[in-house]
Amino acid sequence: MSRPLPLALYGAATALLEPLAPGLLRARARRGKEDAARLGERLGRSGQPRPGGPLVWLHGVSVGETTSLLPLVTALRARRPDLTILVTSGTVTAAALLAQRLPDGVIHQFAPVDGPGAVGRFLDHWKPGLAVFVESELWPNLILQAKARGVRLALLSARMTRKSADGWARRPASARALLSAFDLILPQDDATDGHLRRLGAVPGPRLNLKLIGDPLPCDTAELDRLRAAYTGRKVVLAASTHPGEEPLIANAVRRAGRNAALVIAPRHPDRGPEIAEMLGAGLRSQGSAPGGVYVADTLGELGLFFRLADVVVMGGGFVPGIGGHNPMEPARIGRPILTGRFAFNAADVYAEMFAEACAIEAADGAALAGHIAGLLDNPMIVRRMGEAALAYAGRQGAALDDAMARLQPLLPA
Repeated sequence: MSRPLPLALYGAATALLEPLAPGLLRARARRGKEDAARLGERLGRSGQPRPGGPLVWLHGVSVGETTSLLPLVTALRARRPDLTILVTSGTVTAAALLAQRLPDGVIHQFAPVDGPGAVGRFLDHWKPGLAVFVESELWPNLILQAKARGVRLALLSARMTRKSADGWARRPASARALLSAFDLILPQDDATDGHLRRLGAVPGPRLNLKLIGDPLPCDTAELDRLRAAYTGRKVVLAASTHPGEEPLIANAVRRAGRNAALVIAPRHPDRGPEIAEMLGAGLRSQGSAPGGVYVADTLGELGLFFRLADVVVMGGGFVPGIGGHNPMEPARIGRPILTGRFAFNAADVYAEMFAEACAIEAADGAALAGHIAGLLDNPMIVRRMGEAALAYAGRQGAALDDAMARLQPLLPA
């Protein structure tokens, strides 16, 4: 397949720079950004053999994207138990979470860097029949080399911002070459559908994988222990928070009063000690007893804390530039949700949830304090919001059934 000039130049440049990749990866590992024991995977060198038979490869870069793949993994295993499923991710946090949540028999690897050598080694080793990318992963070498090897390609739950679309529009031939490589594209929202069509793609119906899934797991014995520790107190959970949000939310909870306790589960758990020192809070990773402010800086326990909470404040929407986070995990557990005014990444979902009284937007800290106080004073409203959230979450599964029907012809024999 001949490449448009910008993609040809990209391929040549990445080939020239690829010898630097091992050193760059080692430097990232020293900063905790890579798994030092598995750097070979990032260079396309797997530490385990490929099982025989047909293989489907699913890829998502970070925690949100890879977690959204879990319902697809379940559906593929139910429909085609003969398939080997390989899941790749790009971050150590996503890898740690997948180690806890992927079913037995599903293989995890780190995705190769987008150098032609690393990509070639990865594809030669795993030989996928179908590759499924989630959201916005458009790596030219990976996509075009896979296509050249006859791999069927799908881009599911596709998301493209206007800024990204404008950038690709300046290289229209390159955009067409990459997008035309996909056999199936399912956008997650109307805006992405429009951007993709402007770039020459022919997307199918909507699919947002982040809206689909089972409730997060929970250690019921630990839930009982924590509930006993908070006897007589309401619990507000601040989930997936970012720098600048923790003091704002903590101040809102303090202003709301009602003897409410605050649990903070930061988006990046390694920020736990910093948050605990800033707020004088107990730290779960160090075995601190739950108190007025408690930092849940552990992986794989959000299901526990969503169930513990009376009210959930979703982070990422109270400071500019983050874009908010997926509210479906607390919705699947039937919890009322508060978010900030900067949750643009999940704007369509929140708009529907606001309309159905599943969630409330707080313009600032003062409004957040008022909403928290109002909810804690009105358990009937809390219950009804939680029921509405649960009902909304339950209606999202039909889109996955449609997606599986469309993937069926692409599955390897």
